[in-house]
Amino acid sequence: MKYKDYYAVMGVPRTANEAEIKTAHRKLARKFHPDLNKDADAEARFKEVGEAWQVLKDPEKRAAFDALGTGYKDGDELRTRPDVGEDFAYSGGHDSQDVNDFFSDLFGPRARHASRSDAPKWPGEDLHAKVSVSLEDLYNGAQRTFSVEMPVIDDQGHVTYQTRTLDVAIPKGMLDGQRLRLAGQGGMGVGNAPRGDLYLEITLDEHKRYRVEGRDVTTDLPLAPWEAALGAEVVVPTPSGQVTVTVPAGSSAGRRLRLRGRGIPGNPSGDFYVMLNILLPAADTDAKKAAYVAMREAFNFDPRAHYYG
Repeated sequence: MKYKDYYAVMGVPRTANEAEIKTAHRKLARKFHPDLNKDADAEARFKEVGEAWQVLKDPEKRAAFDALGTGYKDGDELRTRPDVGEDFAYSGGHDSQDVNDFFSDLFGPRARHASRSDAPKWPGEDLHAKVSVSLEDLYNGAQRTFSVEMPVIDDQGHVTYQTRTLDVAIPKGMLDGQRLRLAGQGGMGVGNAPRGDLYLEITLDEHKRYRVEGRDVTTDLPLAPWEAALGAEVVVPTPSGQVTVTVPAGSSAGRRLRLRGRGIPGNPSGDFYVMLNILLPAADTDAKKAAYVAMREAFNFDPRAHYYG
């Protein structure tokens, strides 16, 4: 079913009131009336304006149309279609052959007036929002309170927005980009139909100490040259608490030490990696410079021995 933006046809915003829509209809109907306008597309535009008028002047039909949401352009395929019976239809000044497939599918093929008991019943729109969490939240779970703008339909069939505050439990083990479904917390349905769902996309905050890839977590561990050369026991902070890591003697910069199962919880859990980063003390005094000279003479070490071969 192809979408048609009736507000664009009428040249009014979605917030337009009844009087504004009526004024727009009168102006456009006169402009494109085939008896007054001899342009090739005048008759088609006249019928299109009449079709839009049939929907937007009727509170129930307008509510059903508004519930489609705003994520469509003319000609787009609808992702869902309303659950309306064939007995719900339009009434008014145009014959059924003037009605396009979108209007006919949306409101039914029979051209007779529908009473309020025949109003369309259409489940509410699914809504989407993002919630930011820390890496520690993914390890331990968290409670979040946040506000989201929800579309609601007023007594005149207009869509307005209300702010709702929700308390949400973020389960541990969620990943960046995953979605959390809150059933029945989405947009309101039409005709007492159930609400849609609210989908929360997890957005992981950047961390100054850790990098995340899937469920694996990596941190850089600064080491002194003698710690890397001689080996050391070093305390390393992780999102699940501190651990003591054994740095093997003779370790080089860039070496990764793996802590199995200490990544983001899951089935299976990820791993935690410690990337060794060797830092050199500054030679900013004569004594320190002498120490580096002594080291050079003691080791007679060529770091590029295999670099050119």
